[in-house]
Amino acid sequence: MATDSPGKRPTYYEELRAKGYSRRDFMKFCTMITAYMGLQQSGIAQVADALKTKSRIPVIWLHFQECTCCSESFIRTSHPITADILLDKISLDYTETLMAASGHQAEEAMQKTMKDHYGEYVLCVEGSVPTFGDGEYCCIGGKSAVQILQETAAGAKAIIAWGSCACNGCVQAAKPNPTHATPIHKLVKGKPIVKVPGCPPIGEVMAGTLVHIIAFGTLPALDGIGRPKAFYSKRIHDSCYRRPFYDAGMFVETFDDESAKKGYCLYKVGCKGPSTYNACGIMKWNNGVSYPIQSGHGCFGCTEENYWDNGPIYERIPNLAGFGIESTADKVGMVALGVTAAGIAAHAIATNIRKRDVVGNLIKEGKEAEKEL
Repeated sequence: MATDSPGKRPTYYEELRAKGYSRRDFMKFCTMITAYMGLQQSGIAQVADALKTKSRIPVIWLHFQECTCCSESFIRTSHPITADILLDKISLDYTETLMAASGHQAEEAMQKTMKDHYGEYVLCVEGSVPTFGDGEYCCIGGKSAVQILQETAAGAKAIIAWGSCACNGCVQAAKPNPTHATPIHKLVKGKPIVKVPGCPPIGEVMAGTLVHIIAFGTLPALDGIGRPKAFYSKRIHDSCYRRPFYDAGMFVETFDDESAKKGYCLYKVGCKGPSTYNACGIMKWNNGVSYPIQSGHGCFGCTEENYWDNGPIYERIPNLAGFGIESTADKVGMVALGVTAAGIAAHAIATNIRKRDVVGNLIKEGKEAEKEL
């Protein structure tokens, strides 16, 4: 909980040094987060300078209808500074999950932030908002979720909708949607809103979104439905290491068949990678160890609208729109593929290796830039 008086908030760099991090640790973090945001080498210096000179931004983090998996994902990001700089030291003025205060003290902290930093604070929202029955399905401190959202949104500089619950309603909004669960953008108008969908979103994606707002004072470039392009501009299908098997017509038919053991494409058992935009295949989870498809389970498509109602999870996408081999891949006989399939597979593998090399090179360049400073 933040206790700093207005105008006396320390910078992020000052807070980190006080917490025991070295300048080298700080630069490593700036390099990592800049690479994740898809910025060029010059962006490292911009991010570092912003975190050295800018005071902490006050944050109100609300929880409505959700399971808290977004917060869980965030606090388990791969770099320890992420949690410290964006949670403990971002001046997290209010959050039901992480704050020590409760009851009247907690509510007073939120009201104080809204008053002292009107127009300056960032409002983060985790969870959908129930609108049925005057919002009686989710009440905190005697107020409905709708009331709390409207009051806090009024003075917010920007709003970040964390996770699929806040971005598209998620499972609560699935038919028949008894609570009339509603995503944030349908209830708040006239405010800049960033959607960071996922169930949950990748922790580094959440961190990158916040750092962009802190470092540049603006929202990141967004796609047509309000998601940061740096993380949601490509289909999982296009960066998936199983893509060569898709192109070669080699599919898992059941989860216990030989094809599953060999790591073939999961499209026929319901993988939604061809229609899902996210960075799972590049950034991965748990310090870059794995992601659902690598663990043997198809993509749910959790970053897309109405994904719970978009057909059975374990059935293939009907009438997948594609071009070239993508439109007929599952009809191609493996025997007939021969050298052509091998060539396609090699090309796809090489492409994905090059994508990973880009991030690696950015990190390497950042270390070299650090030595020059």
